[in-house]
Formats: sequence, C-alpha cells, structure tokens
Amino acid sequence: MFTLYQFNDRLALSYKIDRISIIFLTAAVILFACAGVYSCYYMKGKEHLKRYWTFFVGVLGIISLMACSANFFTFYVNYELMTLLSSPLVMHEQTKEARLAGFKYLIYSFFGAYFVLFGFYVLNKYCVDLTFAGGGRLDMTLVSGHEGIVLLAVFFMVIGFGVKAGMWPLHSWLTTAHPIAVSPASAVLSGVIVKAGVIGVIRAIFYLVGADFVRGTWVQYTWLILILLTILMGSTLAYFEKELKKRLAYSTISQVAYILFGLAMFNTTAYEGALMQFLAHAFAKCALFMIAGVFIILTGSKNVESLRGIGKKYPVLLWMFTICSLSMVGIPPTGGFLAKWYLIVGSLDTGRPNFDWAGPVFLLISALLTAGYLFTIVMRGFFPGEDYVDDGREKVKLPLTVYVPIGVLMLLCVLVGIIPNLFMGGGM
Repeated sequence: MFTLYQFNDRLALSYKIDRISIIFLTAAVILFACAGVYSCYYMKGKEHLKRYWTFFVGVLGIISLMACSANFFTFYVNYELMTLLSSPLVMHEQTKEARLAGFKYLIYSFFGAYFVLFGFYVLNKYCVDLTFAGGGRLDMTLVSGHEGIVLLAVFFMVIGFGVKAGMWPLHSWLTTAHPIAVSPASAVLSGVIVKAGVIGVIRAIFYLVGADFVRGTWVQYTWLILILLTILMGSTLAYFEKELKKRLAYSTISQVAYILFGLAMFNTTAYEGALMQFLAHAFAKCALFMIAGVFIILTGSKNVESLRGIGKKYPVLLWMFTICSLSMVGIPPTGGFLAKWYLIVGSLDTGRPNFDWAGPVFLLISALLTAGYLFTIVMRGFFPGEDYVDDGREKVKLPLTVYVPIGVLMLLCVLVGIIPNLFMGGGM
C-alpha cells in the first residue's frame, strides 16, 4: 500500500491494488484506449480538440486512482474529481442542449455524492477504520444499539452511488447526457463512468460495512425492489425509444441494474455474475455507442428508422453491431450469456423469499425486450423490406480507426464468455 498523504490517524490518501481494482482498471484502460483511437475519426474537424483530449486523458487518470483507492476517504475524493473532470466531455459541443445536459449531470451527481457523504460521516463513527481490507470494518461493540442509524447510512450510500449507476428513480441524467455527448464520451460514460457507482457500492457494502450486516434487512429488500423496477423500466423505455443513442442510454440503465442485482443477492454466484456483467456490458455497450456515432454521421439522422438498409452499404459495421447485441441479450458464446447465467443461478440459490424467482423472471423479460430493441435494428438494417428506398447517399470508405477499436471490443465480448478466467481472476 502506498500512502500519498496522511491527514490524521483515520484519513489518508492511500492506494493499493486488489481484485476489484484490476477488473475496473482492465475495463477502463481497454475502453479508453479503444475510444481514443475511435476519437481520431469521430473528432476530426471538430473544435476544441485540446480541451477534449485534456479532459479525456484526465478522466482516465482519475478513474485509475479511484480504482486503486485503499480506503473510503481516498475513493470518495477521486469519485468527486471524476464527476468534475467528466462533465466537460458531456458539454463538449457547447450547444444549449449540451450545457443543460452537463449541468443536469453535475446536479444529479452531486446530489448522489451528498447522500454518500452522509453515510460516510455515520460509518466513520462506527468503523474500526476506513480501509478496504475486506469482510467489513464495523466495530460491532459500537454498533450495538445503533443498528438503525447504521442501516440508514448504508441505504443512503446505496442510493447515492445508485444515482451514478442510473438506478431508478434518479436515473434521468443518464438519458439526457448520453445522447448529447459526443459518441466517444458516450461510450466511456456508459462503459466505465456509470460503473463508478457500482464500484462504490462494492466498496461500501462488501469492504466497509460487510455483507452480513445488510443481509436480510429492510435495506436489502428495498434495494432489490428498486433494482428490479430499474431493470424493467430501462428495458421497456428502450424498446419504445426512437432515437438511437437515447435507446442505448435506456439500455444502459437496465443492464447496469443487472450488476446491482447480482451484488444485492449477497451470494458468491450472483456476485461473480455481477462482475462478469460489469465487463461484458462495458465492452458491448462501448462498441454499440461507437457504432451509433458512425451511423449518425453516415445517415445524418439520430433516428432508428434511418438505419433501414444500412447493412447493404456497411455490412461489416452492422455485423459488429449484431455480435455486440448478442452479448447484450445474453446469447452464447458471449460474455453476456455467462453473466446472466450466473445471475439467475445465484438468484435461485439465494433463499430470499419471492426475490429468488422474481429476479430470473425480470431478467428474462428484460432479455426479450433487449432483443426487441436491438435486433429490430439489425433486421431492418439487413432486410429493409420491399418498400425501402435508398437515401441516395454514396458509400463512404471508413478508416481503420473505426473498424479496429470496435472490432477489438466485439472480440472481447466473445472472449469474456469463452475464457472468463482471463479477466475475472479469483473469487469473491
């Protein structure tokens, strides 16, 4: 462990590497590298490129520090800095809509962060220390008789981190910011930044409080209800959404809720499924946002309907979209299938009345809706119908800076399903 600065006997800026750090860093570095290469195509000719690259690299740096935090104080400091540094990526276009989206992102993020801060203040009083040693740091002698306030603090932290993860009912910043941001920023927002909330939940519950303290309490049951509502709401709204990037944003809300569901089950199988979903969704959704950005440039439209027949001119791009969609739905041999399998098996084994069967039902309904809102794009792209009329646009030769990063992410979607141990490492 490396300590950068010691404020007092409990607060210090300290860093170390553990399993969660490695998984998060793996996703972040790969996604930012791919999005960076893709940016060479997408950002070409746009203004304020120096500002874009400054904040793009800055966000990666602060995310790396956040992932390697050795205690909750260090994590919280870097978590807040990540929000500040990522907001200019949302507002990069400097239109009225972009500024409003960035402002909404900041307001929601800070609101969630203050919820986390309340929990932090309370837990600081009842924890032996704030380090991420694993298994929980609560001093049960101090907690005795004060279980109610500690559980309330935990719930506040779950809600606070849930804002960043797009959990209902504080999810709407995500569907405002993702469609407005430039596509490379949308890719890393959905693939990495929203998952900072997931990492926050893991650190707070599994490392600081301890899962045993929360298991079977009103906090677990309330959290599970919110998660299942988020899964269903995100998938349903994505199914009916006509704007491409906004459809993918609603999809992110639903798919990230899968991860939270696996964590909230508090058993090893579901936990492993959550981490696998973390990686599978990161690779697939980052690629889908990149492809969406290219489609919007090629068609001049943000609407899903404009993609009819796109496969006739750009079959390779649409095949990449198809394979990443397979992972999102959960079809073998992709990582999405393996993740959802673990989540469902873990749910059935958890022993929580009603939730043991409700989880698989909601996940299966969501998978069907996911197939509906993604595969309709694929079908209409390859088979536009007899009434299809070509828009008259000439086919554009796309550079390798489009195909290579998307191809790498597409390949990783499959590799997570075939050789998961390459990415997952040890157990819970």
